[in-house]
Amino acid sequence: MHAVSRVPKLLGRAALRAPASAVARVPPAHLPRRASIVPVRSLTSASNAAQTDRDTITRLLYSIGTKREVERYLRIFSSSADASHPAKFAVIKVGGAVLDQVEELAINLSFLYRVGLYPVVLHGAGPQLNSIIESAGVVPDYIDGIRVTDAKTLQIARKVFLDENLKLVAALEKLGTRARPITSGVFTADYLDKDKYGLVGKITKVDKRPIEASIRAGALPILTSLAESDAGQILNVNADIAAGELAKELEPLKIVFLNDKGGMFHGITGEKLDVINLDEEYDELMKQPWVKYGTKLKLREFKELLDHLPRSSSVAVISVDALQRELFTDSGAGTLIRRGYKLFRHQNLDSVGADRLRQVIHDRDPDVLSGEESVTGVLNTLKETPYTIYGDEPLDAVAVVAHPEDEVPILTKLLASRAGVMNGIVDNVFNAIKKDHRKLFWTARADDENRAWHFERADGSFTRAGKSLFWYGIHDVREVEQIVRSFEEKGRIPRTYLPVGPSTPHRAGSTPGGVRSFSTMARRRVPGTSRGYATAAPSTEEKRVALIGARGFTGQALTSLLSAHPHLNLTHVSSRQLKGFPLTGYTKSQVTYSDLSVQDVERMEKDGEVDAWIMALPNGVCKPFVDAVDRGAAERKDGKSGSVVVDLSADYRFEDGWTYGLPELYGRTSIRSSKRISNPGCYATSTQLLVAPLLKYLKPGAWPTVFGVSGYSGAGTVTGPADASGRPTTVPKVTAESLHGGIRPYALTDHIHEREAGRHLSTLLPSGSALKVAFVPTVAPWFSGITSVLSMPLSERATARDVRALYEEKYGGERLVTIKSEVPTLVDVENKHGWTVGGFQVHSEGDRAVVVGGLDNLLKGAATQCIQNLNLALGYDEYAGIPVA
Repeated sequence: MHAVSRVPKLLGRAALRAPASAVARVPPAHLPRRASIVPVRSLTSASNAAQTDRDTITRLLYSIGTKREVERYLRIFSSSADASHPAKFAVIKVGGAVLDQVEELAINLSFLYRVGLYPVVLHGAGPQLNSIIESAGVVPDYIDGIRVTDAKTLQIARKVFLDENLKLVAALEKLGTRARPITSGVFTADYLDKDKYGLVGKITKVDKRPIEASIRAGALPILTSLAESDAGQILNVNADIAAGELAKELEPLKIVFLNDKGGMFHGITGEKLDVINLDEEYDELMKQPWVKYGTKLKLREFKELLDHLPRSSSVAVISVDALQRELFTDSGAGTLIRRGYKLFRHQNLDSVGADRLRQVIHDRDPDVLSGEESVTGVLNTLKETPYTIYGDEPLDAVAVVAHPEDEVPILTKLLASRAGVMNGIVDNVFNAIKKDHRKLFWTARADDENRAWHFERADGSFTRAGKSLFWYGIHDVREVEQIVRSFEEKGRIPRTYLPVGPSTPHRAGSTPGGVRSFSTMARRRVPGTSRGYATAAPSTEEKRVALIGARGFTGQALTSLLSAHPHLNLTHVSSRQLKGFPLTGYTKSQVTYSDLSVQDVERMEKDGEVDAWIMALPNGVCKPFVDAVDRGAAERKDGKSGSVVVDLSADYRFEDGWTYGLPELYGRTSIRSSKRISNPGCYATSTQLLVAPLLKYLKPGAWPTVFGVSGYSGAGTVTGPADASGRPTTVPKVTAESLHGGIRPYALTDHIHEREAGRHLSTLLPSGSALKVAFVPTVAPWFSGITSVLSMPLSERATARDVRALYEEKYGGERLVTIKSEVPTLVDVENKHGWTVGGFQVHSEGDRAVVVGGLDNLLKGAATQCIQNLNLALGYDEYAGIPVA
């Protein structure tokens, strides 16, 4: 059981084919020197200033990734080009909508230029073209997603393409970045179908000489997607297709498509698609009803492109502000599309090929390479117990899982080639294992430089005798000890792992290093994987939920989540104004609004009609209904202990007898055993998550200050005029129009969320200590989403890196927490189910930290958190029914 040789999140998110150790041999007069943190001694005095500029820009990259990541990618990218192939770095296709952000686009491209990298940039101009031709009285016409182009449209298109091209070139030149407009001479084309599409071309040839000449002259090549026929006729070509043909010719390390959405999204759930493995998913994807029009065309084009290129190639679809993160970090950004390989599961050597597996073990197994084991010894262990071998056809990633009947499986080997690491095959194999096994143990060397990969996928670990033992699917330390003893007694692992004396829990996500004691808190997982449980598989028993107060925005959000929940059925919704009307947004069954009285609730609880109650009522209204549940529970006819109640109001957030349901901060154990859960406030959730990691630096007597800005949905709703059917409508108390495009501070002192945050954060301080939080709320003219800015005086000097490390330590294992370098913006939180934190800054004197967090006030600030708490209390997977990115 061994560590993987450098395991980035996805493909290293780079399609890398050049060896990392390669050295550029580029004549200084023709190509920029490779970027380096250490100045190159042979630089002339005239280029020293440029080198210093590149070094400064390079250091700025450390804010988005580790120094190791950044330097590795810079080295690979810089060494990819030579005098005969100067355009090997990247092809970047810029969508027309992105050109509306031309200044930001120019800044990002200039960033690359200043570290000595020369991407080939090709842009579209669809939105601009549509706007102009519509104003000229021409109605755009599309067939199969392709723009039909007549002579008048082409005439306008030529001007639009030229204008947009020169606009981008001018923006780059303004920043001191040399750029060359290339609007013709690269693409040769025939008519795609003249009768059907008009003057639309199918590219037959790509001439890369103008591109290479631009780079040799030290200028970024900026291309349009216009082509010429052999007879000289200008033809319009889809920009995506042109970028693909360009990539086929140049075979760059990176192929990036910039769009305004930041990726590709599921047409039903709206969730961003993180990775698409075409070999496994393409056929099924193309059958989906939501894959149509432009999406279907793009997928088809991406597949055709990647089928042509080396299997290590990939396409990234991202937003312009994520360009540096995509290029220089392992985590990447947006949607990654790659071919991948179909994985196999075999339960005998012959199916894999004994000789092939023998060679893999011989070449990659650290214990074999160190002489601690032999290849024959490793293969002989496979004869002793049932096992499954996981991998891909080229054996770039191979895993062996031993699984004796009625015992917890052990991952005995996990061996990957460089291609398996860089192409993300290791993660695919591990995900396949997780689908088959709810619990798993495995080990890695304590000095393995990639231990972080294992920690990210484990629920707990400890280190003994130079090796770390990892596991997932178990959260009870006593159960872990029992299983490990059984392993040792049966010889499945050496007798070295059980710790001597008491163990010290470690927080999730703490930086791997040295010896770890037991850690049973959850750690970050690869998106899409499932969460393990302590002593048994999560419940799948269907249960019934009643929602009281379903009229408002939060009630609507809850209805949508419950509609997609695999185990919870919404059987009752109560709203006085909507009584008798059908519930919309819920698809499992037909539900009609009722107006449940206190007596109704007591009777229903007594008769056991529901398993859980959600109270989505205004503050001060909930208590009579909770009392009714308590009375009914005391007289339950079925002898059960009563239903779970989750209250979304503030009525019980200060009650000692209620469990405060913020799992990421105050743990999950108490929620799992609770029947009465108070759901935290939206502002209070973000405030507490912001402040908690910095409590160790809390300056005595100082108040952390949080400035919060929320969309107007947070102000609640009122009943509006009836619609045509007589159904009362729900309208916001505060509207965007009433804010006149600005923001409105309110409740400047003593806001209830201020007291709520201070009360619960105080429980994290030494006994007897109390914390006060200064909080200023503001309403803004957008619908939903909260941005919270924390300013906190520090008791001792710290750096921004120190501050970020505290948040990674605290929340590194949380699936609903996203940690980023940049300041979170509305797009990071609106309609998202988690909390995002970033923008870590420290005052120049090191005595004040500023951190920004955000969430959607209707989701993680209310409905999503409610479902999370319900899942825990009812024994389900914590994230059941919650779209987890």
